[in-house]
Amino acid sequence: MPGPGTAIGAEIAKFDRLAAEWWDPKGPMAPLHAMNPARMGWIVQRLGGMLDGLRVLDVGCGAGLASEALARAGARVTGLDAAASALGAARAHAASQGLAIDYREGMPETLEAGGFDAVIALEVIEHVADRVEFCRQLARLVKPGGPVFLSTLNRTPRSFLMAKLGAEYLLRLLPVGTHDWRMFVRPAELGADLRAAGLRVADITGLTMGPGGSWRTSRDVGVNYMVMAR
Repeated sequence: MPGPGTAIGAEIAKFDRLAAEWWDPKGPMAPLHAMNPARMGWIVQRLGGMLDGLRVLDVGCGAGLASEALARAGARVTGLDAAASALGAARAHAASQGLAIDYREGMPETLEAGGFDAVIALEVIEHVADRVEFCRQLARLVKPGGPVFLSTLNRTPRSFLMAKLGAEYLLRLLPVGTHDWRMFVRPAELGADLRAAGLRVADITGLTMGPGGSWRTSRDVGVNYMVMAR
């Protein structure tokens, strides 16, 4: 998770406590495991399919679900997070898979500007204190004209019912308290935050769960969605 100006210490601690269970596909991160193929497929496609040698930064990488997918596609991945225990799980799992990923504990502002061909921040912006500052940091770290990818949750009545009440309280897919619906971000708000950081939305997709719990990209941005900005 990002640092001063954006960080919420309780949010970092919340996800750090889940470190030991992060890679359990039936554990508290099960929704991310199920969603990951769809969201990473969309990103990899927009990066050209084969990412050989592409330098990609995964901000708020947690235990490395997205980082490992990028590394398997050929990217040179740096995973950044302030949650030490989650990073420990990320390093151990990458080593067990024979993947060379540069995991760093810290904040975006500690990294050199313009050092990455692409930057991703998945399921992070709804947990930060200052969205515009967070977007500025992402824009600072990507090379001029390079893509920045974000995924988040839309603040709609449907997302409150499905992603908050349904996922946390009824179906118990996520630990209670994982999300604060008030911090969900409408696409128009995210677009404004990105413009304030000097970026423009170039593409957007919804993420929709189908029968059997599988996920696909769609035109429905009412709950989960992703954007690519430049």
